[in-house]
Amino acid sequence: MSLFTYHAQDAKGSEQRGTMEAQNEAAIASILMERGWKVFSVAPVVKRFRLDTQIEFLSRVRAKELVIFSRQLAVMVTASVPIVQSLRTLIDQTTNVTLRTAISAIADDVESGAKLSQALGQYPKIFSNFYINMVRSGETSGKLDEVLEYLATQQEKDYDFVTKVRGAMMYPAFILGGLVVVAWIMMVYVIPKLTNILTEAHTALPLSTRILVGTSNFFVQYWWFIIFLVIATIVGVRIAIRFPRGDYAWDWFKLSVPIFGSLLQEIILVRFLQSLATLLKGGVPLPKALEIVSEIVNNRVYGALFTTAIAEVRDGHSMASVFRGKPFIPPMVPQMFVVGEHTGALDSILGTLAQFYTRQVDNRVTNLVSLIEPLIIVLMGVGVGIMVTAVLLPIYNLAGSI
Repeated sequence: MSLFTYHAQDAKGSEQRGTMEAQNEAAIASILMERGWKVFSVAPVVKRFRLDTQIEFLSRVRAKELVIFSRQLAVMVTASVPIVQSLRTLIDQTTNVTLRTAISAIADDVESGAKLSQALGQYPKIFSNFYINMVRSGETSGKLDEVLEYLATQQEKDYDFVTKVRGAMMYPAFILGGLVVVAWIMMVYVIPKLTNILTEAHTALPLSTRILVGTSNFFVQYWWFIIFLVIATIVGVRIAIRFPRGDYAWDWFKLSVPIFGSLLQEIILVRFLQSLATLLKGGVPLPKALEIVSEIVNNRVYGALFTTAIAEVRDGHSMASVFRGKPFIPPMVPQMFVVGEHTGALDSILGTLAQFYTRQVDNRVTNLVSLIEPLIIVLMGVGVGIMVTAVLLPIYNLAGSI
C-alpha cells in the first residue's frame, strides 16, 4: 500500500484535497468516483524521513487499543448514534496518535460519502481484512450495529486468549532463560577455576569430570563460535522464511513439534472456527469467509489447506468432505461440519466447536505450566548433581590417595 495525494471536486462542486492509502492511482480514482466526485489529479506522496515511521513500534496500534476502539464504536452505533458523530467522539478518547489520526481521516471520508468499510480499508496496518469484510457485510445486510457488536466481542475474546497464553508461558520462558545464563557463567568462569586443581594433580579423572572439563574448555576457547553459530542460525531461518517454501517448512515444523505443536494447532483452530462463525453470522458467503480466514490464521500450512477448501467449496463440495482426512485437522472438526450442514446451523456449530477448543487450549496451557515448574526443578537438580559429582568425585579420590 502506498500513500497518494488527490485533487477532486465533490458532488456539491467544492474542491477537495487530501491523502489516501491504496495500491495505485487507479484505486484512488475509483474510490473517489464511487463518491460521485470528479477527479482532477492523483499523485504519489514523496516520502520523507520520519522517526516514527522508520521505527515501527513507535507508531503501531496495539491490540488492546483496537479492542477498546471497537467496543466503544459498537456501543455508540448500537445506541443509534450516527457513525460520523461516533467517530468524532472517539477521536478525543483515543490516546494513540496513529489511531487517533486514522479515526479522524475515517470520519472525514465517511462524512464525505464513503462507506465505513471503504474508509477502514485505507488503513490495512490497523484494521485487518477480517475486520473490514465484517463491516462491509454489516453494511450490506443492514445489520452494522450487530456486526460491530460481534467484532468487539470477537476481538475481546481473541485478545484475552492471546494474553492468557503469553502470560502462562512467561514464567517458563524466564526460568529457561535464567538457566541458560547460569549454565554459561558456570562453564566459562566457575568450572575452569574448580577443575584447575584437578588437572594439575595429574590424577586419573572420571568420565563425567573429563566431559565437564572438555565442555568448559570448548565454551572458553570457542565462545565466539557459539555466538556466531546462534546468530547465523537466527539470520538463516529469517532469510529462509522470506521464501514461500522456507516459510511453509517453518510453519510445518512449528506444528510438528511435540507438545507445543499440538497446542499451536488448537490455537489456530480456535482462531479459524471463531472467525469463520463470526463471518457466517455476519452474512458473508462461505467461500469468501474461507478466503478471509486463510489470511487471519497466519500459517502457511493451514493457509494452503484453506485455499484448496475454497476451490472445492465453490465446486459444490461440502465442508465436511473438504476437511476430512487432512493433516492437522482433528477428526472431530469435519464430523461437526456434517452436523452443521445437515441442520443448516453451521455458524452455531462452529461457535460451539470454537468454545470446545478454547477450553481445550486453556486446560492444556494450565497443565503445561503446572508440569513445567517441577520439570525445570528436576532438570536443575540433575544438572547440578552432574556438576557436583564431576567436581567432588575426583577431589575425594585425590584426598584418599594422599
